[in-house]
Amino acid sequence: MSGKKFGLVGKNIGYSFSKNYFTARFRNDNALDNSYDNFDIQDISEFPKIIKENSNLAGLNVTIPYKEIIVPYLDSLSKKAMQIGAVNVIRFNKGKLKGYNSDYFGFKKSLQPLLKPNHKKALILGTGGASKAIAFALDELDIFYTFVSREANENTIDYSRINATTFDNHQIIINCTPLGTSPNTDAFPPIPYEFFTEKHIAFDLIYNPQETQFLSKAKAKGAIVKNGMEMLVLQAEKAWKIWNK
Repeated sequence: MSGKKFGLVGKNIGYSFSKNYFTARFRNDNALDNSYDNFDIQDISEFPKIIKENSNLAGLNVTIPYKEIIVPYLDSLSKKAMQIGAVNVIRFNKGKLKGYNSDYFGFKKSLQPLLKPNHKKALILGTGGASKAIAFALDELDIFYTFVSREANENTIDYSRINATTFDNHQIIINCTPLGTSPNTDAFPPIPYEFFTEKHIAFDLIYNPQETQFLSKAKAKGAIVKNGMEMLVLQAEKAWKIWNK
């Protein structure tokens, strides 16, 4: 694969892990004529312009807030991306754009080593594109889950409903919100952290900072904690395989 362009589509993505990761990967693979760019757009309607102006694009990653609303701009979806309803990888093939999801794969592989027999139910904080991939992975692991959001609906409870009993019943708590991401590192999801125990897993999809307030507060109560860095690396490697298959 020589002289091909890859990139990340998102909003306010100057912090992005992907550009540094793939640039280093090209260097290690002696594929220095490949490049990886950030396509920082304020609205998804700008996406077709990216395609038009970059004829040598071979693959894209997609991040917040476009993982769901990019779907109508694609020609087809993989079976799993269709089931999830969100895309974070796009493969270009003869001018056609196909959407995939590698987030669920990265999360599943990252969570699995932490699981013990008592980890039967999870709370998913947030309802965006990332949370859909997390729910899909939990389905594959036979872990029941409940979504948590600021507003309750038929499949979602609101934060005010979370209490000691909720924590007793849900021993995996996953933060899929951006709360706590650098530079706003003082922020955290509004849950009662005093109910975390050593039987709980607190998993944060955020990787910058390495330890968010969410993880720090959970760890103080003895919970097993993990951030999103390994998930990110795993999903990136899966994206690379998708682009090169």
